[in-house]
Amino acid sequence: MRYWVILLAALAVIPASADTRFRIRQMTRNDVPLGRGQCDIRLQVDGQVDVAVRGDNVVIHTISGQDARDDGSECNVPLPAGDPRGFNFQVVESRNEIRLAEPPSRRNDFAVMVQIRDSSSGFGRYHFRLSWETGPGGEMRREEPGRMDEPARRDEPARRDEPGRRDEPGRRGDPFVWNNALNFRGRGMGDVRINGEGPRRLQDATIDIDRGGRIVVSFRSQGPRPVVFTGAVIGRDAGRLKADVVTEDGRLHGPMFLSVDDRQNINSITLDATDGRDRLHLAWDRR
Repeated sequence: MRYWVILLAALAVIPASADTRFRIRQMTRNDVPLGRGQCDIRLQVDGQVDVAVRGDNVVIHTISGQDARDDGSECNVPLPAGDPRGFNFQVVESRNEIRLAEPPSRRNDFAVMVQIRDSSSGFGRYHFRLSWETGPGGEMRREEPGRMDEPARRDEPARRDEPGRRDEPGRRGDPFVWNNALNFRGRGMGDVRINGEGPRRLQDATIDIDRGGRIVVSFRSQGPRPVVFTGAVIGRDAGRLKADVVTEDGRLHGPMFLSVDDRQNINSITLDATDGRDRLHLAWDRR
């Protein structure tokens, strides 16, 4: 542990040219199970390296051999800046030795530490997978129209005699699965507050829903990065959707209500999320 603390301190002051650093790209495929965060780290390694993954950033310290290279790493959401529930490390592909040196914890500032020792000549491909729970909502649930403010009963049987296309918002189906991915957009304004303080202004909004009902809601905001929430659709009634979502760091979660129309415009979005201590309130309207 002391070695990793010293290494992290050293990485903070060593010039960028001494290490390989890159930001993990956003995952475009939609095969990750609902309610799970996943990062697939793919590297080309020649020699010995120590890898640190924090959020959506990777720092690779070269001990011997040539500097490692990114080979298509991707995450559906960044690794949380907190203790990830249900964390799992899996080696998918390797040529020589790879091992998890440290899981994310408060002691290492919630970074995943991986050691790779490639003893063969030239570059070898290494692929390891990080996964964790992103919050409730992994199981699709049904809710009746007019009851979207109440949790659905898990023991309620699915009705299969209801008409309607499942590839359109506002149409009832069984369960919440569409034939095609859906995308909604809206130009508007809003803000998000934590514990009632310091509003962060929100601008244009985007909603993406995949065929399994997984949802990603993002807002253009101040600064270079958008404000992003992920989760699952758990209810719909006409042009109103309800989703169980979690913040990008995986800490706060709660129900998000979204109003959309048949032209795939977003009318309004509201969210109240909490971790039992801190509270987040979001309100956005089309302008």
